[in-house]
Amino acid sequence: MGEPLTRSRLVMLSITGLVAFFALWTFAAWVELAPRRFLPLPWDVVERGFALLTTPFSGHTLQGHLAASIERYLRGFLLAAAIGVPLGLLMGWYGWLDKILTPLFDSLRFIAPIAWVPFAALWFGTGIGGPTLIIFAGAFPPCLINAYRGARFVDRRYVEAAQVYGASGLRIVREVLLPASLPSIIAGLRISAGSGWQSLIGAELIAANSGIGLMMVRGQGALDTSIVMVGMITVGLFGMLIDVALRGVELRIQRQRGL
Repeated sequence: MGEPLTRSRLVMLSITGLVAFFALWTFAAWVELAPRRFLPLPWDVVERGFALLTTPFSGHTLQGHLAASIERYLRGFLLAAAIGVPLGLLMGWYGWLDKILTPLFDSLRFIAPIAWVPFAALWFGTGIGGPTLIIFAGAFPPCLINAYRGARFVDRRYVEAAQVYGASGLRIVREVLLPASLPSIIAGLRISAGSGWQSLIGAELIAANSGIGLMMVRGQGALDTSIVMVGMITVGLFGMLIDVALRGVELRIQRQRGL
C-alpha cells in the first residue's frame, strides 16, 4: 500500500484527468474521427451552451429547461424520501410489516425506472403524475433499503433502555431508531438522489413540453449534437452539486457523532 494521497495531490490528479479527457476529445474532433456535426469541438459545445442561456430552444432557454427538470425531480425525490425513510424504519422495527412488504418490494425494486414509462403515460397522460412516478421509481428503493438496514443494526442497548422507560413502538422508531440510523439514511439519500436524477430523462420522455431531457431529444431530432452534449453536461454538473450537498450533510452528521 502506498502513502495516502494529500488533498492537493488529489486535486492535481483530478485536473490531470479532466485535461487528458478534453485533449483526447479535441484531438478526435480535430482530425474528424466522426463528422463535425456529430462530434463537435469542446469550445463549440461551450459556445452553444452560452447561446442557449439567451436564445430559446424548443420553447425555453437552458435555465428554463433546467428549472422545469429540477421541479419535476424534487417532486419525485422528496416523495420517495417522505415515504421510503419512515417505511424503512417501520419495517426494521415491526417484523410483521417486514414480512408483508418485503416480497412485494423485492419484486418491484428490480424493475428499471424507464420500464414504468408506458404505465405512467397510460395512467397519468401528460400531467405531472407521470414524470413524478418515474423519478419516484428510481429514488424510492435506496431510501427504504438504507433506512431499513439502519434500523436493523441499531445497538440493541438503546432500544432496551427505551423499553425499560416504557417507550411505545412508534416512539422508539421516532426517538431511537431514527437518530441512530441517520448515517445510513443520509447514505441512502445520496444514492437515491443520483438514481432519481438519472431517471429524470426517462420521465421527460412522457410528452413533456420542457426540461433538459426534452431539449436533448429535440436536439437529437435536429441532428445537433452540441445541444445534446450541453444537456448531458448540465445533467452531470447539477447531479454532482446534489451529491456534494448531501455529502456535506453526511460529513456534518459524522463530525457531530465523532466518527
